[in-house]
Amino acid sequence: MKRFLFLSLIFIVTAMQAQEATTGAIGGKLSDKEMNGEPLPFANVLLKDSAKGTTSDYDGIYLLDKLEPGTYTVVFSFVGYETLEVPNVVVEAGKVTEVNTELGSSAAALDEVVITTVSRRDSEVALLIEQKNSVDIKESIGAQELAKLGVSDAATATTKISGVTSSEASGDIFVRGLGDRYLYTTMNGLPIPSDDVERKNIDLGLFPTRVIQNISISKNYSAENSADQASGSIDITSRELRGKSELDLGMRFGANTNAVGQFNNFKVSPNQQDVYFGFYDQNIPTEFALNNQSWDPQNAVFPINRRYALTAGKEFGDLEVLFTASNSVDFEYNQGTFANYRNNDFEDGFTDATNYKKTDNNTALLDLGYQINDNNRIKATSLFINKVSDEVFEGGRNGEGIVFEESDRGDDFNQFVRDQNTKQTRLWVNQLHGFHEMWDSKNEIEWAAGYNMVDADEPNRIRNEVNLHPTEPILLGETGAFQQRKSNQQIDDREINAFIQDQYNFIQDEESEKKAFIKLGGNFRNKERDFYSKFYGVEERNFNTVNPESIDNLTGIFTTENFNSRALVVNNLSPDLYNGTLESLSGFAFFNYGNEKWNLNVGARVQKDDIDVVFDVNNYPSNLPNFVNKSYDNIYPSINFRFSPNEDSNIRLAASRTITLPEFKEIAPFEYVAQTGLITRGNPELEASTNTNFDIKYEIFPSSGELISLTGFYKNINDPINKARERGSAPVFSYFNAGDEANIYGLELEARMDVIENENEAGLDVAVTGNVTRMWHKQDLKDVYNENGDFIRTFRYNGKDEIGLQGASDWIFNASLNVSTETENPFTATLVGAYASDKIFALGNPESQRLDQIDIQYNDEIIEKGFVTLDLIMSKELNDNWSLEFRGQNLLNPEIERYQEIRPISGNVPASNQTVRSYDRGAVLSLGVNYSF
Repeated sequence: MKRFLFLSLIFIVTAMQAQEATTGAIGGKLSDKEMNGEPLPFANVLLKDSAKGTTSDYDGIYLLDKLEPGTYTVVFSFVGYETLEVPNVVVEAGKVTEVNTELGSSAAALDEVVITTVSRRDSEVALLIEQKNSVDIKESIGAQELAKLGVSDAATATTKISGVTSSEASGDIFVRGLGDRYLYTTMNGLPIPSDDVERKNIDLGLFPTRVIQNISISKNYSAENSADQASGSIDITSRELRGKSELDLGMRFGANTNAVGQFNNFKVSPNQQDVYFGFYDQNIPTEFALNNQSWDPQNAVFPINRRYALTAGKEFGDLEVLFTASNSVDFEYNQGTFANYRNNDFEDGFTDATNYKKTDNNTALLDLGYQINDNNRIKATSLFINKVSDEVFEGGRNGEGIVFEESDRGDDFNQFVRDQNTKQTRLWVNQLHGFHEMWDSKNEIEWAAGYNMVDADEPNRIRNEVNLHPTEPILLGETGAFQQRKSNQQIDDREINAFIQDQYNFIQDEESEKKAFIKLGGNFRNKERDFYSKFYGVEERNFNTVNPESIDNLTGIFTTENFNSRALVVNNLSPDLYNGTLESLSGFAFFNYGNEKWNLNVGARVQKDDIDVVFDVNNYPSNLPNFVNKSYDNIYPSINFRFSPNEDSNIRLAASRTITLPEFKEIAPFEYVAQTGLITRGNPELEASTNTNFDIKYEIFPSSGELISLTGFYKNINDPINKARERGSAPVFSYFNAGDEANIYGLELEARMDVIENENEAGLDVAVTGNVTRMWHKQDLKDVYNENGDFIRTFRYNGKDEIGLQGASDWIFNASLNVSTETENPFTATLVGAYASDKIFALGNPESQRLDQIDIQYNDEIIEKGFVTLDLIMSKELNDNWSLEFRGQNLLNPEIERYQEIRPISGNVPASNQTVRSYDRGAVLSLGVNYSF
């Protein structure tokens, strides 16, 4: 707390020193009228009656930055061409006024000049210049381009950036083949919590395009960012008011092709009776729901996807207000197979593993920007997300379900499992930012503070396991006291975070483009989680005394009469509890020097991360400590260098050292049971990974909007964290530092090309984008010894002492084709395809710890098979107010499959790949309409 107060004091003193007003900019693109609209490089752009000026670059792009708000006359000139003066160009603080025009041998008319004012951070011009001039390997995509591509959310937006793909199976975003664990997500520079405790990062699909100004991905580490990353950091810049006012209404209706097939039989849990307008309110405590609430699923009403959205904003003098909100309901259905193998032998499985999922999502964003006076500007942002997902899982309805513990009797019984779960996540992000300049723009200050809250609950999970026989009555499961149960799980996260950074510019020479500055700052983050889980199990007092009439009427036996007569008895376990705290305190400094040809940035970050977890959980040895304290205090250096051989190319070099911290869920030994029965629990002995990163990139900009780049990268990860199966009979997975190090090499090729650019009467534009990533990766599998040198365990198996990195694909492909018209009412169509090759879902493990048996008794790794996805988005503006949009997502509807190599111990049966999970998610087709006032 003392350190936090000290940082706060620094912020207050520094903020009081702000002297200068925030500035705006004029930017745009110049075209050559004599060359059919080709970019016009090296043209002069001046502000009349001022010494301020610049020239257009190779792509015809220019930018006049750091302009005081006001009205200007812009003068464009080029040798042999008529000079053009554009008067009354208004500059607003924090925004870019775009002036796009053509120059030729005859004077251009003023009505041919296109002038628009947009936020600085969603302008294609500003973002392109930022990318070309940035020191680190950073790529951004703004709201203007997102609208052009018909992108609907932040998750889809990231896949437009090279080397980035999303997994249809897990929903994770992968940067250079590395997924959730190795990324760091921020909003406006401050960390934001995950909406799912199973993930480190928030689901970017929750951010509709309407709340985004731009998304940037820094693929190499810079000292001003958190060191808890390896493949990069994603920053979402939230939307601000565009122009003077906005009012926009939209709605969309669609369907999942799989769910439509279950239109009259789409199942939801009985908890849906307590869901109102997408918010869940539990009326009966879980303990009393055993006999006062149904145990059987219900049918959903109207299982059609739908979404409603509103955006409204207005400028009130120095105050800008923007509010945007949306409500959506989505339905998914899939059916496939599930199998679990142990020691190369089949153990559990369902050939009809079926899942129904309904998701209600409410999102609201409020943004307030206030110009206090000519010296200070502040910005407040509040984001609220309420997501309720309702899932009904069934397996064994077809009489082919097998659960090892119940089937080892030879009595022709098969098993049926139903798991109904409602998850409600409420996330509230609140941020306050300040921006200041002083001493004639030599000193630039930015500060921010945030408070985040997450409530991630499973308030009433319902699970049943029964035995089926062709001629015998239905029997309740007989091997455990909690096979018929309802449970309550609650997770409360609270987080305070803040940063302050001060950049002092020693040199700002616009003529020679020399610049030198030093940047200092600090970050604070305190995150606390309270976890609670309670099971209420029901079993027969005497076996086979209560028999359900059918698997669709299990409620008929869970009556008050049966509980009062003690035909059924309630079993209570003490609740599982853990409390986790993460405190991260850091300071950084870096020095930057450069000119028009090169730029060097050298810095370091001192970051101290303290993780404390105290737990009291069942199924954990009482003789072991019930707490974990982990502290990591390191210096994380970074160096970034850019060399520009000419105006249309860059060579970039980067090197850094970072860390990958374990999550609370990976440390606390609570056992979470998946629908299929697989168990995941934390490992208190898990340690952080440290990463060494190197990048080299060559990029060229052939013409306006075009880019070709080739990047090579290398990462060394010490003590990599992996998900692997534990020893023992139950299908339990946990997290381990299974090797001493992992090494990743990769090449990344990206191209963006304009095939046709406004070359006919229809004003047709055709652009293609594609990127390919090739990775080579491996990690060792180690033997573990104690401090006395005694053997503890091994992670080697099946003759393997090294394996690929979990979650990393060898190949990643992304491609898109965009067709648009620049008519009065434009039409846009975008076709997007992606492929990521096979990757390891979970490492294998030896069943025996006898070194002479690890190649005989083992479980092989589980592989997630690669597949191709294809989306089509089409939009058409009907007039100034109305627009239509069609979306076809996951059009190919590929099978999502995980498989495992099985080698039977006995006999001469050869090894073969066996499917352990398979399903398809269905294509989603939707039509939307939007009205702008």
